[in-house]
Amino acid sequence: MSKYFFICFLVIFLLPQVTHAQTKEVVALKGDGIYRLLTRYGLSSSEYMDDFIALNKNNLGKDNTLLAGVKYKLPDTAVSGGGAEPAATPSKGTGKIVHYDIFGSKYADVEILTNELKGAVYYLVGGHGGPDPGAVGKYNGNMVCEDEYAYDVTLRLARRLIEEGATVYMITRDKNDGIRDANVLKADKDEVCYPNLTIPLNHTKRLRQRTDAVNKLYKTHKGSFQRMIAVHVDSRSKGENIDIFFYHDKRSETGEKACKILRNTIEQKYHEVQPNRGYSGTVSTRPLYVVKNTWPTAIFIELGNMNHQRDVKRLVIYDNRQAVANWLALGLIKDFKTNK
Repeated sequence: MSKYFFICFLVIFLLPQVTHAQTKEVVALKGDGIYRLLTRYGLSSSEYMDDFIALNKNNLGKDNTLLAGVKYKLPDTAVSGGGAEPAATPSKGTGKIVHYDIFGSKYADVEILTNELKGAVYYLVGGHGGPDPGAVGKYNGNMVCEDEYAYDVTLRLARRLIEEGATVYMITRDKNDGIRDANVLKADKDEVCYPNLTIPLNHTKRLRQRTDAVNKLYKTHKGSFQRMIAVHVDSRSKGENIDIFFYHDKRSETGEKACKILRNTIEQKYHEVQPNRGYSGTVSTRPLYVVKNTWPTAIFIELGNMNHQRDVKRLVIYDNRQAVANWLALGLIKDFKTNK
């Protein structure tokens, strides 16, 4: 064997061999979206979302929704030689499925995917509700109300947190309105305050009622990692397009840090999925009643401006509401891991 041939042989032999995992088909479960399906099988949604959609475009529903019981192809992933497992190996779930009627029939069965938030307790407060619809806007001639859209995002966030092992209390509750995939969410006035209290019309009494509900629960979880999260949609002039922004109590360094983590997570996700969009969300203080008076660290979120058509169009698409819930959950996981 010549010296040249021997060197070439060594180079070829010693270079890492790359193979491709076979295209794998998986069945979508009830309530699955692309994000959840990719996560279950260990794939980054930001990295593989476009590939997944391209592979399965003929089997997707409206707005790239998944159809329960349908088989979908997972993107191929390159695997280095040497016995490494393919990236499409399913992530380890707990195998536990819990039923929650509050999420509605389509989403009631919740699979506990991880225990990343085990030990964390969240009190989620959808803004307004009961006799108060909050800010009211218009979409295609239909009335759209703040409390319905804030509640839908809050429900979706609750479900995501439960999937990660958290304990979650819905403080604003509606036994009829589970997670809804419609654009126009029908308004009603039957929301109650945890556990089943009629929501008063008086503004101060309403805020005191939900604050008291959170604080009573806080006592039962004393010593645990706890957060109160209020979700609203702002009411501003018709010409003011705003991004998701956050308030915290001026006395709370932990609240400020948590809000900044959430804000930065939203910005990062927008850069990934809409690189040219930009993001102008802010973190600031404001003497809001529930923020000042609830005992857990408080985070107050405004999702947009109910009077601005671009913000309304962003809110009425349910995939957008789900994406916001997913991104907030990612931020809260980071908050739990770094802000105890």
